[in-house]
Amino acid sequence: MSTPPAFQSQDAPKPLPFDPSKLKGLSEQMIRSHWENNYGGSVKALAAVKARLAQAAGDKDLPPYVYNDLKREHLIRTGSVVLHELYFENLGGSGKAAPAERDAISEAFGSFDEWEAEFRRIGTGLAGGAGWVILGFNLHTRQLENYWMADHAHGPAATVPILVMDMYEHSYQIDYGAAAAKYVDAFFQNIQWAIVSARLAGARAM
Repeated sequence: MSTPPAFQSQDAPKPLPFDPSKLKGLSEQMIRSHWENNYGGSVKALAAVKARLAQAAGDKDLPPYVYNDLKREHLIRTGSVVLHELYFENLGGSGKAAPAERDAISEAFGSFDEWEAEFRRIGTGLAGGAGWVILGFNLHTRQLENYWMADHAHGPAATVPILVMDMYEHSYQIDYGAAAAKYVDAFFQNIQWAIVSARLAGARAM
């Protein structure tokens, strides 16, 4: 019997969409380590969890609370894979937003600079801890907002990520140690704004 789609997962990490030797302020060593060990590890873990879920789904004697331990891991690993893929996808650019992106963000936040200041502030507030900073489009409120996320499992409801910044220490420690603010500076120099624009257009069309 074949495995139903809901219990299938990708077999391997998605390739980096940019040349990691050409980013500004983010070393190839750090990017490759992040991609291979952290993101790649999550891809493998998600595949293992989904394989266990496929087996457990047919075990009618398995207590629900045991099954839910697997579902908790499913939630965490899915969040890690998705957010890492979005993070890497929105890197590799010039860091310079085009007028269309700047106008859309300014309309939501009063000015582009106000948006950037809040996004950076959330990021530096996560320094030394763990989490994500996300510029998201909320499909319910139809608003662009910045969100703080402490982990992979708890995201804002009805929200499409438009720009994703990883603030787990593995995303900056090799290059910057505890100086997370310098990593945030480097992240902004490498944003692929064409991807951000495409995500926003897609979300607004939903």
